[in-house]
Amino acid sequence: MKRIAQLLMVIVFVSSCRQKTNHTAIEQFCKNQLPQWNQKLTYVVMTDIFTPPVCSRIYAYTNIAAYEALLPENPGYKSYAGKLFDLQSLPIPDKNKKYCYPISSIIAFTTVAQKLVFNGDAIKEKEKEYFKQLDSVGISKELLDSSVSYGRAVGQHILAWASKDGYLQRTSYGGYIVSKQPGRWIPTPPDYMDAVENNWCKIRPLVLDTVSQFRPTAPIKYDTAKGSAFYNEAYQVYEAIVKPNGGDSATAWYWDDNPNTSVTDGHITYFLQKNSPAGHWMHIAYSVAAKEKYDAIKTAALLSKTAIALYDGFISCWDAKYMYNYIRPETFINQYINKDWLPLIQTPPFPEYPSGHSVVSSSAATILTQMVGDNYVFTDSAEVPFGRPIRHFNSFYDAADQAAISRLYGGIHFITAITNGKAEGRKVGNFVMQKLK
Repeated sequence: MKRIAQLLMVIVFVSSCRQKTNHTAIEQFCKNQLPQWNQKLTYVVMTDIFTPPVCSRIYAYTNIAAYEALLPENPGYKSYAGKLFDLQSLPIPDKNKKYCYPISSIIAFTTVAQKLVFNGDAIKEKEKEYFKQLDSVGISKELLDSSVSYGRAVGQHILAWASKDGYLQRTSYGGYIVSKQPGRWIPTPPDYMDAVENNWCKIRPLVLDTVSQFRPTAPIKYDTAKGSAFYNEAYQVYEAIVKPNGGDSATAWYWDDNPNTSVTDGHITYFLQKNSPAGHWMHIAYSVAAKEKYDAIKTAALLSKTAIALYDGFISCWDAKYMYNYIRPETFINQYINKDWLPLIQTPPFPEYPSGHSVVSSSAATILTQMVGDNYVFTDSAEVPFGRPIRHFNSFYDAADQAAISRLYGGIHFITAITNGKAEGRKVGNFVMQKLK
């Protein structure tokens, strides 16, 4: 009987301990979870094979939600409500309850992510693992429930806002109609895929006043005559592949970032799992946050602003792409220079001008430069999972410039699309920072 009583006392003691919140353990556990969650999200996004613009939308809304859920305990940071188009004031936590806002932040992130990816079950499974980890550090049920409830409320608010951005309606505007006019884009080998996201400019931007706000000037006039400015640009692309300089090919593959690269094996065509431009730059951003040991709110601010710049950068770029509707190097070179010529990397299925990677890389680099610092030396390991070694950069613009010129080395862009794309991206990034300061 005495032994039973002692056993009951132990059970009661253990039970009471589990009801107490180990604040130190939770604080350590929640210190900076957002980089890990963006990495998990990237894996799901890659396996779902979204187009590059859609990838940027996923990163934007998830990281905005994570940022907003942290604000109640970080008064030095301001909400994006009233600054991002149509975003209304976020839910307010109950003053009579206690919250662990870093937990709310992650739950807001996962709540949004589950609805924006195809494989929402994968996010749910990762969320379940997160709850198990929280249980192991001794959080009380009351604190966990209130924190999760608030995170869900923020996530649902962001989802309701996202549902009105035109994403679901964009396909109703009709598909791309191939033009027979010389110099216009037509589908390219090997699959001659239909144009990707030809109505992306109909999507609501987050910060830009209009989608055409930073539209670049027209590309060089199409001209098939040898010695013309356009012909010379095309020949430059041709030579970049047939006479590459040392390291050019490796750079092209490093920044390929084409999540829609197709491979045909016999009668089967499938897509390779690759990073997107947005995924690559989000990796750079969260790696810096982890390296510098940023706290949760500083990390969320960096990642959300980077994601916003990527998202609006894609909208700005896609507006110009389909407005100018410019021919790809592969099409012209095969017709007028060498019919057997192939680009090093696969030509993406959308118009050439301007270069998308040039635009969004420069927009992201502008955010990172202003928030982290100019001439910030870092290493990038985003391509390690794909068998490519890490790269060292002397600044974010150094990386952005390399990403941009890689499109020439890969044989998929003319130099004007690269140069003007970089300028457009910087304008977008600067505008985002100006609006969100």
